[in-house]
Amino acid sequence: MAGVNPLKFLQEVRQEVNKITWPSRNETLISTVMVLVFVAIASVFFLLADQVIYWLVEAILGAF
Repeated sequence: MAGVNPLKFLQEVRQEVNKITWPSRNETLISTVMVLVFVAIASVFFLLADQVIYWLVEAILGAF
């Protein structure tokens, strides 16, 4: 196995980091808002699903 050259490794890391296309502030803001909206929608959906399942279980167990 060839020896590892830390200096060469750091140079290669720097080259790869320079290739990254970072999102703009506006793109980051839009993405964050979209995530928060979808989390809110998912929360409401699971709340409603949980309530429906609760009512169904109560109806089934209440019949006995």
